[in-house]
Amino acid sequence: MSRFFTTGSDSESESSLSGDELVAKPVGGNFGKQPLLLSEDEEDTKRVVRSAKDKRFEELTNLIKTIRNAMKIRDVTKCLEEFELLGKAYGKAKSIVDKEGVPHFYIRILADLEDYLNELWEDKEGKKKMNKNNAKALSTLRQKIRKYNRDYETQITSYRQNPEQSADEDEDKKSDDSEGSSSSDGDDDDEGMSAAAFLKKKEGAGEGRGKFLKKIEDEDEDEEDSDDDEEWGSSDSETDSESDEDESKYTSLASKFLKKTGTEEDKKGLEKKREEKAKKKQDRKSKKYEDDEDDNEGGEWEKVKGGVPLVKEKPKMFAKGTEINHAVVVKKLNEILQARGKKGTDRAAQIDLFHLLVGIAAENNLGIAIDVKIKFNIVASLYDYNPNLATYMKPEMWKKCLDCIDELLDILFANPNIFIGENIAEDSENLSNSEQPYRVRGCILTLVERMDEEFTKIMQNTDPHSQEYVDHLKDEARVCKIIQRVQTYLQDKGTTEEICRIYLRCILHTYYKFDYKAHQRQQGPAGDSKSEQDQAENEAEDSAVQMQRLCKFIYAKDRTDRIRTCAILCHIYHHALHDRWYQARDLMLMSHLQDNIQHADPPVQILYNRTMVQLGICAFRQGMIKDAHNALLDIQSSGRAKELLGQGLLMRSMQERNQEQEKIEKRRQVPFHMHINLELLECVYLVSAMLLEIPYMAAHEFDARRRMISKQFHHQLRVGERQPLLGPPESMREHVVAASKAMKMGDWKTCHRFIVNEKMNGKVWDLFPEADKVRSMLVRKIQEESLRTYLFTYSSVYDSISMEILSDMFELDLPTVHSIISKMIINEELMASLDQPTQTVVMHRTEPTSLQNLALQLAEKLGSLVENNERVFDQKQGTYGGYFRDQKDGYRKNEGGYMRRGGYRQQERQSNY
Repeated sequence: MSRFFTTGSDSESESSLSGDELVAKPVGGNFGKQPLLLSEDEEDTKRVVRSAKDKRFEELTNLIKTIRNAMKIRDVTKCLEEFELLGKAYGKAKSIVDKEGVPHFYIRILADLEDYLNELWEDKEGKKKMNKNNAKALSTLRQKIRKYNRDYETQITSYRQNPEQSADEDEDKKSDDSEGSSSSDGDDDDEGMSAAAFLKKKEGAGEGRGKFLKKIEDEDEDEEDSDDDEEWGSSDSETDSESDEDESKYTSLASKFLKKTGTEEDKKGLEKKREEKAKKKQDRKSKKYEDDEDDNEGGEWEKVKGGVPLVKEKPKMFAKGTEINHAVVVKKLNEILQARGKKGTDRAAQIDLFHLLVGIAAENNLGIAIDVKIKFNIVASLYDYNPNLATYMKPEMWKKCLDCIDELLDILFANPNIFIGENIAEDSENLSNSEQPYRVRGCILTLVERMDEEFTKIMQNTDPHSQEYVDHLKDEARVCKIIQRVQTYLQDKGTTEEICRIYLRCILHTYYKFDYKAHQRQQGPAGDSKSEQDQAENEAEDSAVQMQRLCKFIYAKDRTDRIRTCAILCHIYHHALHDRWYQARDLMLMSHLQDNIQHADPPVQILYNRTMVQLGICAFRQGMIKDAHNALLDIQSSGRAKELLGQGLLMRSMQERNQEQEKIEKRRQVPFHMHINLELLECVYLVSAMLLEIPYMAAHEFDARRRMISKQFHHQLRVGERQPLLGPPESMREHVVAASKAMKMGDWKTCHRFIVNEKMNGKVWDLFPEADKVRSMLVRKIQEESLRTYLFTYSSVYDSISMEILSDMFELDLPTVHSIISKMIINEELMASLDQPTQTVVMHRTEPTSLQNLALQLAEKLGSLVENNERVFDQKQGTYGGYFRDQKDGYRKNEGGYMRRGGYRQQERQSNY
């Protein structure tokens, strides 16, 4: 008898407890929901009187069988459901259990279930393969069984110490029960059943078997378990008897897996059984393959490899005998386009179909307009090949795209009677009538803009330090050539808006490149060129002239703020790159971009930051130290120069930036060949800060309200002071800090050695186009600022000092020294006067001593303290009476003894003169 009729059911087990009468039927069958319809006479003969103990224990055993079956097929959800029912049934049988004691089979299922769940929990690979419901049920059931088993720890421990003995006891009980059940089975066989009922049960069994096999595939059981379950699910009487024997033999999960010493006959018997099982499995597989082959002969089904998605059959281009004309080709083109973007569409096959359609149109001489229309769609499908925005085009697809756009441009230049545009409706297209101008819907400018974006994306996603990046960069010449061709085409046939857009593309590929040919022509007359290519490059238009022409057109004709803003920023960048400082500065100030740039989109803000940085570097090369520092201050003081220039992302927590924002910011990054050297940028900023900050610190050494010009520079100084062991400088920052310390002492030669040396030349100064010019400017600035620092620091030591000595000391010519000292005296930075006949500087010695400075600071602090106290008192009392009101802050007007530093100097200066 099949074991499908011997599984347990909750509803039937509960209904069997409703009365003393019991109809003999398959015990707890899952699929035998409808009982057999028997006559009253038959029911009378079937009546059996059973005790409450038997009923309760039978209910428990049925539930335990269901749990064991669920354990075999790894259905943890079913185990959880049946375990909850088992707990309820055990609660109903509590009065009987108190009299008889806890049954051994109940302890055994608790122990086996806990072991089983622990085994599943430790199997990491198996847990990954579980579906969501089973995984959730596993954790829930594991917690419940551990909590439930605490009440039965002693019984479970004794069972685990001697599992075979408890299994034998239950086996004896089971054999007694089986005798009774066999007699009842015999009665069932004698009685028989109706044909309809039998067929109904058979169908139910077949469905159950299908479900069961499906569960096995989902849970990915090992071969041995699946073999057992398949044998268990078959209707063969022989396999039923084998599975019954196995179940009677292994009554517990623990005893089944315990090592046993068997005889040779038992081993032979086991081997024989395995061979028979393997043979039956092979027969079933072969039969299955034969059935598949029979199905294939009918031409309806096709066997495919598992895991490979089904590829739809390519649509036939045209049936035999079809007259190929414009309408048919356009219809087929629309059919292919309808599949675009749908799930399961093979994009590569779609591109091949377009190429095939071009060939068919050319064979049938359908005209050039239909070729243009199909080629527009080919380029669009190449762009759509990658469904994700972040992914970039593969090299072969990129090459196909460039070739196709070149072919399209060749056709458009060769046939001026073809008009293209996005505003042409498909109904008004003219693809066949050659007497009128051809009209095709499409926009070549959109394709070129997308091509430029794809090129940027390729450069962003390529390792910049690999040869592959260099190979991809070689394509830029081809991209620029295509942009130039489209520019020429649109100048004749495009609108003003389209011309502005293509001009901007041309500007974006030009503004960051240094024009070495134009630079050489500015330096002096060029020699004889060695090749025709050099001559052609020398005769070509300067980048400055080209930028001026393109940007002026955009300034005059553009109606969108974004294109004009980008053009202005690129123009300023190009001026600054070529040392045209005054033009770049004036253009920046006239544009007023700094007032509202915060409202622009992030790519434009990145371009603005790059322009400001280039402007600061240009000012530094020209010797405008203060302007350079002001231009670089915002970028460098933020500490996020890399991110603000679009040259990389800083590590941040997920709270500040989620993954989606990070992907968007990565797409805004500037390609590596357009990067600005961050070390050069920082060095320029720190050197500018040093040349401004060190003289200022020397002039305001004792000033309590001294402000910092550069916080980052002060931070580097503090870091240098904290170092316990000062060795020779290694990094660029250490060189600048060491040079600052030397300049503080007025030692310009040591400062010069730290700033200009082989290491710094290799890292920074040699990267400038005119490196020698920059180095000579730096030396001169260091000499001048060291002279000013020396005078600020040591003016209190001298009564007078000769300018000739200062000139020799700092290796400056006499007029320069005279100019520097005169400016210091005029700006009231140095309290001295020049003695023209003797060429000496006479010090007035009006500077307060350090003790006097401290006294002045104390007086100022005490005055502010008293004033604050009076204000607090006034708020409480409501009147501002007292000393300060009568005096009217007299000490602030130099009436009393408290005077600030400036007032002190002013009074002394009046008495001296």
